Amino acid sequence: MSKIPFLSIIIPVYNTKSYLSICLESILKQTWIDYEIILVDDGSSDGSASLCDEYASLYDHIHCYHQTNSGHTAARQQGFRLSRGEYVTFVDSDDWVASDMYTRMCQAAKDTHADILHCNYTAAMPDKEIKCSSPFSAGFYNKKRLSSEVYPYMIYSGTFFVYGIAPSMCNKIFRRTLLEKHLLRVPHNVVVGEDGLASYSCMLEASSIYFFDEAFYYYRSNAESVTHLTMDSKRLSENHTMFDTYRRIIDTAQYPYMDKQFDYFFAYQTLLTFVPVFKQMLKNRSDFRQTFYGECRNSHIHKAFASIKIGDITGIHNKLYAFCIRYKLYFLFKLLLAH
Repeated sequence: MSKIPFLSIIIPVYNTKSYLSICLESILKQTWIDYEIILVDDGSSDGSASLCDEYASLYDHIHCYHQTNSGHTAARQQGFRLSRGEYVTFVDSDDWVASDMYTRMCQAAKDTHADILHCNYTAAMPDKEIKCSSPFSAGFYNKKRLSSEVYPYMIYSGTFFVYGIAPSMCNKIFRRTLLEKHLLRVPHNVVVGEDGLASYSCMLEASSIYFFDEAFYYYRSNAESVTHLTMDSKRLSENHTMFDTYRRIIDTAQYPYMDKQFDYFFAYQTLLTFVPVFKQMLKNRSDFRQTFYGECRNSHIHKAFASIKIGDITGIHNKLYAFCIRYKLYFLFKLLLAH
């Protein structure tokens, strides 16, 4: 293996001992050998830390770092600082990859010199697997092609709500220089939507992206996932942080096509959060009238629901919820929640 590896694979680890070996063994099966693995144990308490040390002792190209629990973003950033690769990617410690993922993607990087390589992924559930694909055809996209075909539909594809490109950083390989600028400026207090802050910023600056049609990455969808979040009232403020940060980090004056995409994305995230959060408040017999009005007056939420076409939203209940949010109809919203 070369002194400076071609690829750095960064894996934040937090209490995923049951899945970590599956994750690492899937990477170790790669025929591509010019890579390093950076394990960042984020204060695990279930034995994951010892398992990380065990793998690091067995393989010279696996390196382990332990830190007090600081969150997923902090672990990724620390892993990046410790990494050396020309290209960098990420794997969540409860997921796994196809045996030829990095062979195919790294060879394409060498052949095309693309700034980012993107593949599709498979959502692996206990009873089924679903391939999740981007709408963009496979192949090489230069800046001109990205600007005309990809960027206008990068977050919101035009169907509510289907991403143009899923925000995950795990099904992408990034040129190191892009991440140096964009990954390290993602705030640690953003716990919802943190992937997109880095990945979309990198894609907007990239000179080229290579898309694969194959789904090389396997995302484990289960209640124990490190990305699983409880829908309580805290999620409302987490949304605010995410919306504020997206608007601050990605300049819509420079990228005007992002403004509409943000509106649809924020509306989707709001609907995704409002219904379970306020249903729980209703179940607990909490008075959430002022909270509801306050959320509707939030500048990002108000702009989103004033701008989008309610007819574009799928599902009659979602349309009705969106109508209530746009016009601040608390009593109708509460009635809908109760049925």
